[in-house]
Amino acid sequence: MKWTKLTLTTTTDAVDLVSHMLHEMGIEGVEIHDNVPLSEVDKQKLFVDILPELAEDDGTAKISFYLEGDSDIDDTINKVQTGLKEIGRFVPLGSGQISIDETEDEDWLNNWKQFFKPFRIDDDIIIKPTWVDLEELRDQDIVIEIDPGISFGTGSHETTKLCIIALKKYVKADSVVLDAGCGSGILSIIAKKLSAHEVLGIDIDPMAVETAMENAKVNGLNISEGNLDFIHGNIIEDGGVRENVGQGKYDIVVANILADVIIPLSDVIGENLKSGGIFIVSGIINTKEEEVRRALLKNNFDIIEVNKMGDWVSFVAQHL
Repeated sequence: MKWTKLTLTTTTDAVDLVSHMLHEMGIEGVEIHDNVPLSEVDKQKLFVDILPELAEDDGTAKISFYLEGDSDIDDTINKVQTGLKEIGRFVPLGSGQISIDETEDEDWLNNWKQFFKPFRIDDDIIIKPTWVDLEELRDQDIVIEIDPGISFGTGSHETTKLCIIALKKYVKADSVVLDAGCGSGILSIIAKKLSAHEVLGIDIDPMAVETAMENAKVNGLNISEGNLDFIHGNIIEDGGVRENVGQGKYDIVVANILADVIIPLSDVIGENLKSGGIFIVSGIINTKEEEVRRALLKNNFDIIEVNKMGDWVSFVAQHL
């Protein structure tokens, strides 16, 4: 299959906001090219011996994303340009030029493999591609394997990292966990590898559910045992789904989705949480922080943590 590659030239300051805009448009993956040097902390987390030399950081960045061959390219460009006008109110955008190219499936796969390296989320959680062997592992290391041949978020984005760090803090051996909007299943898989007793992932996209199941198998997790499962359904709009998922059942609900979905989710998810249960939410761009805060407080949640990475915010709240 041929893909159309669109590349936007912008600034490093605008990268997070532009990436968020593309995600809201339904564009799942982007490539970001810039010359921002890695911090010493980042270097220590990467399993890379030699890093490429970068040109001097001039503040510019290129964001590339891919559309299937039959997509309406003009419509997508118009939507991107409209979004850029809004973003330009907050940060400098640079030239904002968009170039168009074509690529094949094989090119896309090879590009992914070229840039995807093993990395640590924190001291003892490692994300790695399936084709790489790690020679230096410690007894306490938790390894999550990812095969880019199937759609699987790598966990490298700030929103996912915030969720993973919170799960590591709150998951216990007897925890029952719900991953609301599980996508490719990475948070469900990590919760299970953190020794959660039972984990259920739910998503409105049936393809995401299939992908999550495949990813669980890649990581050696057996769905048939009954303590890990993935289902299709709309937990926000369908009360029957919420009832089937389990009323007052969950010690932890984690949701790494958009603020505009977290807000209505907070209206109903209390039905599924135990009293005192933990609600971990991420995917919140900082301009939406106060809206989400108000929704949580309105729905009988006590906010016990607010964590931030870059332009992204995560709340940990307790159901009262």
